[in-house]
Amino acid sequence: MQRFPENTLIAVHIVATLVICWLGMMAIHEAGHVLAGWSTGGSVSKVVLHPLAISRTDLSHNPRPWIVVWGGPLFGTALPAVLWLIARGLKLPAEPWFRFFAGFCWIANGAYIGFGSLDRIGDAGDMLRHGSEIWDLWLFGAITIPAGLWLWHGTGRYFGLGREGKTPSRQLVLI
Repeated sequence: MQRFPENTLIAVHIVATLVICWLGMMAIHEAGHVLAGWSTGGSVSKVVLHPLAISRTDLSHNPRPWIVVWGGPLFGTALPAVLWLIARGLKLPAEPWFRFFAGFCWIANGAYIGFGSLDRIGDAGDMLRHGSEIWDLWLFGAITIPAGLWLWHGTGRYFGLGREGKTPSRQLVLI
């Protein structure tokens, strides 16, 4: 059986984690739009999830667009945090991964909304069109991005980084 060099295992583990985090973040963010749409009497006509594009949820009937547009980033930060807290409370071995994922979702949603407000792209543009003030979006980013970085703090060692870095097992990387 061929042995993979330590650096290769670390690199593959990091890339795979980032890809999984990106796809998971988009799915949870869009689920927030879908749940908000359904809960306000809307009708979801299409959800687009593609790894190389910005995801989106289209509603054919949207009686509460402000709630629906905020549902994505709010659910997209709340659910990963709850999952991490559950993993932490249960002392699951995968707790550091859940913490990293929660941080990823907080940073991604915060950057998308906060910086997206500058060009009025995607959800940020919709939020502004439906009555949110630009400072609401900046405040969301100002809270979630540092919180995400805080969640990331110390997780590098589980990905083989730093002096105390633990090289991931071949089995973990393959999974």
